[in-house]
Amino acid sequence: MKKLIVQLRILKELNLKPNYSALAREYGCDRRTVKKYNDGYSGGNMKRNKSSKLDKYFEIIKEKLEYKGIHIKSVYEFLCDGYDKDVIGTYSNFHKYVVRHKLLINKQPKKTVRFETLPGKQAQVDWKEDMRLISKHGEVFEFSVLNFKLGNSRYVYFEYRKEKSREDVYECLINAFKFIGGVPEEILFDNMATVVDTNTKMINSKFEAFSKDMGFRAKKCRVRRPETKGKVETANKFIEWIIPYNNEFEDEKELIDIIYMINSKVNANVNQTTRVTPNLLFQKEKEYLLPLPKESILNNYTKKMNKYLVYPDSLINFNGKKYSVPSKYIGQRVLAQQVEQYLYIYFNTFLIGKHYLDDKIFNYEKELYKELLSLTIKDEQKLEKYTNDNLKIYDTFLQEVYKNV
Repeated sequence: MKKLIVQLRILKELNLKPNYSALAREYGCDRRTVKKYNDGYSGGNMKRNKSSKLDKYFEIIKEKLEYKGIHIKSVYEFLCDGYDKDVIGTYSNFHKYVVRHKLLINKQPKKTVRFETLPGKQAQVDWKEDMRLISKHGEVFEFSVLNFKLGNSRYVYFEYRKEKSREDVYECLINAFKFIGGVPEEILFDNMATVVDTNTKMINSKFEAFSKDMGFRAKKCRVRRPETKGKVETANKFIEWIIPYNNEFEDEKELIDIIYMINSKVNANVNQTTRVTPNLLFQKEKEYLLPLPKESILNNYTKKMNKYLVYPDSLINFNGKKYSVPSKYIGQRVLAQQVEQYLYIYFNTFLIGKHYLDDKIFNYEKELYKELLSLTIKDEQKLEKYTNDNLKIYDTFLQEVYKNV
């Protein structure tokens, strides 16, 4: 267009009116373009800062996108759920708005290769860990979400949990099986502490027994091959749709309801890889799932362990008797379960105490009682003497007192 501009300047200096149509044919453009250049346009940026309907929600969008680990899609779904959808518009336009205004601070993660699996063949399971949200009333909720995803249809199941014990994993998986109406042939796990032995890096014996009872093969993700668990990690991004609800929910019940709502949305949204919704593909995949185990087997794994408060004397009350745990758990709530003649005590996934069940009212392990006394008695000889003397008292005098009460 430089030659056109030069010619227009010459015509202007000669005080001649340009023939827009003739010049347009000569330079292969529209006559209106010729007129625009003749009126002074020099080829600069003609973009104007037009207003957008989304400007109405600019501050909300900006605030939500400042959360750590947030994605544009998360904020879009949040706005669609509680604001005017006509104003928000399509995700494509919303994405362009965010990029144009440079509102996304967090970098997007790298993409990985996906491996396809046959219907009913595989599911992937992982925890979305250490999530922390605050209610409208300032109450802090720290939790994790178990993510179960079928490999072929991308059909997902999310479950809210405050703890990640072995029993939590059993219950979540059984709930997932009931949700999909069957069991996949194999399930792929990362280095989940309740599934993988920390020493051998193999599936532990207790989980192997559980998987056999349920009818699936438990497999561990290959080391340094993140693409083998890419589907479940993609689903973890969907769980992050909950982040914009920080300071927006009433209580734990509403928080759980939001997770279920997100679960439904993910299954109803078109998957970028398959180009159809997980709901649609699942209708075919469910035909290939193995049948659910017998109800008696399922019930055997869903007997919940009760929680017990650790009192200042480092004891818990179980069936009218007292049992010791390490003093660092004072004030915490621990899980306890009787298996035959033993009481097993857990904090999260870790076994912190094991006691033989007999008629004793007080059941202190000597080293644990000594540890508790050491907080006030520093002399080693006195500490040993007080430990032995007091434990004898617990074993004799106090036992008789409690028996006569």
